[in-house]
Amino acid sequence: MDGELMRGTRWAQWAMAPWRGLWMWMLWMPGLVLLVALNSALSLATLGVGLLLLTPLLTVVRSLTDVYRKEINKWTDTRIERPYLPEPEPEPGLTGQARRLWAQVSDPATWRDLLWLVADPVVGLFTAALPGTLILYGVWGWMLAGGMADVIAVHGGQDWYGFVQIGGSRAVDGSVEAATAVLGTVFVVIGFLTGPKLLNVYGRWGRVLLGPTEASRLKLRVRHLTETRSDAVDTSAAELRRIERDLHDGAQARLVAMGMSLGAIEHLLDKDPEKARTLLAEARESSATALRELRDLVRGIHPPVLADRGLADAVRALALDLPLKVETDIELAGRPEPPVESAAYFAVSEILTNAVKHSGAHRVWLEMRHDGGMLRVTITDDGRGGASPENGSGLRGIERRLGTFDGVLALSSPVGGPTIVTMELPCTLT
Repeated sequence: MDGELMRGTRWAQWAMAPWRGLWMWMLWMPGLVLLVALNSALSLATLGVGLLLLTPLLTVVRSLTDVYRKEINKWTDTRIERPYLPEPEPEPGLTGQARRLWAQVSDPATWRDLLWLVADPVVGLFTAALPGTLILYGVWGWMLAGGMADVIAVHGGQDWYGFVQIGGSRAVDGSVEAATAVLGTVFVVIGFLTGPKLLNVYGRWGRVLLGPTEASRLKLRVRHLTETRSDAVDTSAAELRRIERDLHDGAQARLVAMGMSLGAIEHLLDKDPEKARTLLAEARESSATALRELRDLVRGIHPPVLADRGLADAVRALALDLPLKVETDIELAGRPEPPVESAAYFAVSEILTNAVKHSGAHRVWLEMRHDGGMLRVTITDDGRGGASPENGSGLRGIERRLGTFDGVLALSSPVGGPTIVTMELPCTLT
């Protein structure tokens, strides 16, 4: 069954590639309109009106090249990231529209977008659009063989199909029709056979101009690391405040009360032994409660089961403690690095807690795999759906926690369910 599916997918790819290439090539038409509009805006720049038009026009250019990137990512083997740099620090005297325009024109990706709009109609014609054009030309050959050649000859016209003369001084006979039919078939076959390969060539061409350069990639990386470092610092500070609050309100208060009780017991041992015995029992109970709270606090920082038995068993133990049915499918050949392991565990814990508190689910399915240097966790519940990072469910905190390790979180939660949360963390297993 899998072989049939793969063959079907391959045939569909061969069949659709020429038309996908034609579609992407035809995007040069709105690109041409944008280039004309930009040229007009530059002509009016001396009047001041053109400058007001440049920012929205360049924004539309980015939107159009985003369409190119999306289609290339979707239909080719090439993956193109968005290359635009973060907005630079405001220049003195620049505000509002002028600052946005400066941010756009100072970004090399903007000029690469414009170069793409100029060059793509020619390059795309001989790469992405060529297979579809060959197929259409082949269909025209079939039409000539089916009677169009006679129509051309009757009206005294003359044309060439490849190296075959149609009409003119040469009468249309069976050999002409056969030749156009054979040539048309050859063009159609070549078009379908070259479609996926030329589409991938077009994708690599797109990466040259539409993708980030090494310099811009480094700048984007620095920006990402700066944001994740800030998130990590904020998370650590919030965790430290939580620990201090829990110690102050819990174990510390009980230990202080226990110390006062022991002081009172010391004075009552000779005067009122029964009262002293009662206070000793209360002190013993307070010490047990303080110890339990300290254990809970330590478990919240780094659960002992996670340290002793690893992520897989810790997640299974977490699932067993939930008040709903959780089916786990976990396959890990080792353990991630301790910081990644901890981040993954608490992310899973937060998502399962959300499922219990907010989803109204009866069952949860949890799958965990490590493949290609990536730890992937997928959690699905049969609840009411409607989860969103903006509704205060803690998903933003999970994103920040995972972002510290270059991890990502994807959420699919339509109203009515189901909710599917997928997490990916780059890591190695030991």
